[in-house]
Amino acid sequence: MDTPILLATDLDRTLLPNGAQPESPLARHRFRRLATRPEVRLAYVTGRHRELVKAAMAEYELPRPDFVIADVGTSLYETSADDWRPLLDWQRTITVDWGGRSRSELTAMVGELPGLRLQEMAKQGACKLSYYAPPLADPTELLDCVRQRLAASGVSVNLVWSSDETTATGLLDVLPASASKRHALEFLRARLRIPLDRTVFAGDSGNDLDVLVSDIPSVLVANAQAAVRAAATAQADAANLHLARGGLFGMNGNYSAGILEGVVHFIPETRTWLMLADEAADTSIGVRRIESEREKE
Repeated sequence: MDTPILLATDLDRTLLPNGAQPESPLARHRFRRLATRPEVRLAYVTGRHRELVKAAMAEYELPRPDFVIADVGTSLYETSADDWRPLLDWQRTITVDWGGRSRSELTAMVGELPGLRLQEMAKQGACKLSYYAPPLADPTELLDCVRQRLAASGVSVNLVWSSDETTATGLLDVLPASASKRHALEFLRARLRIPLDRTVFAGDSGNDLDVLVSDIPSVLVANAQAAVRAAATAQADAANLHLARGGLFGMNGNYSAGILEGVVHFIPETRTWLMLADEAADTSIGVRRIESEREKE
């Protein structure tokens, strides 16, 4: 078997077509086709917690992943048909940054700030403190205030800002400093011993940005938020970031179509894996025609 491929993707408005833009017909079918390849290790990388990931998989008929990085990188699971096994060595790696303090203790340290309110308990985690916030175009002042309050107590944090454009709501996740989608993905990649050139990440929003601008080959789907596209373009090495535009198999580059476009961009051999029967037949006919013409020369 060829060297394994690690395909890691965000869910909401990346793989899941739950944004305002249209989904290309057959895009998810092709994605499932890719996910079943023996070379592919599939990881979902999301801000959702475990039960919401399972709900999305059922609603959108997603293939079962090999791994799930949940809660914005603070949870990591290895999955099988009937079991989700948390990788506790990842949990131990990140908990030290909070200095033994609990989520409730951090909540008290942050205190009350204008417009900031705790998300529902189901959206909190052992190493994740999550708030709703106003849909700020520039959240720098708010983030600085939160960071200063926590730093005064010696807590080391990673503040992840994103927004839900469907509800015009800001989202703030307070995580251990070493916890993020990027660090969790790097931890998983090292564990699987998969090289960078066989790894592809796909995302669309602010909490994907740390991966999108890293050295991990990444694709920003065509339906991504304009602000994220601008930030990613400004910060990323162009060789490591593909901006999906559409065109692959006539698809529009949104959602799973954009994911597949990025995979083919970074790992060209995968293109033939995604072809449907009629496309493969057309390609075969074209190759034979070219070979015949060369023989006549």
